[in-house]
Amino acid sequence: NKPEWYLTQVLMWIGNHAKFLDEKIQPILDKAGSSVNAGLEFSRALVMLILEKLAADIPCLLYDDTLFCHLVDEVLLFERELYSVHGYLSSFPSCMHILSEESCFQRWLTVEKKFALQKMDSMLSSEAAWISQYKDITDVDEMKVPDCAETFMTLLLVITDRYKNLPTASRKLQFLGLQKELVDDFRIRLTQVMKEETRASLGFRYCAILNAVNYIATVLADWADNV
Repeated sequence: NKPEWYLTQVLMWIGNHAKFLDEKIQPILDKAGSSVNAGLEFSRALVMLILEKLAADIPCLLYDDTLFCHLVDEVLLFERELYSVHGYLSSFPSCMHILSEESCFQRWLTVEKKFALQKMDSMLSSEAAWISQYKDITDVDEMKVPDCAETFMTLLLVITDRYKNLPTASRKLQFLGLQKELVDDFRIRLTQVMKEETRASLGFRYCAILNAVNYIATVLADWADNV
């Protein structure tokens, strides 16, 4: 239940040994005419230990939504730091390969959808659902975007950020399929609320729904260039 313990430990080892490997070991390799990068090989060896640990742990966590989600969250944070801070190479083995394995991946998709739907329930039942966060700042709030629409698009963006480093396009497309399902689900929810408001088509909430639809369509069009 605490994968961050070993993930953080590995990041510490990589960081703490970087200077030694770069200043003491790398010159020996260079002198021998080797093309090996000491720091990267050290990182790769430690990541292989993590992959073994994950392969053993994940089957025990698959049916505990809370622990499984926590593991995925921590692995994604670990991967981000591994690449951005320590220069790990995308061609090397990574935790995303473990998360891409069929049983684990399908479970990830399932819990991602479950928690996204829960988030949608809470955002639409909120008292502030149809109010713009920026209603008092006219130069920021040209589109009069209700809070639920902005929160929903942030949710989609966060999901993209979580799956964008998956190693295969087919897995990314499965996540895209989930996002399309969520967009359609949100559309249905907006339609249901709109039907309740048809008697007051110039009312506050009816206008907020139209603003929400316009905003979502505009943002999706902006994302169209994102392969």
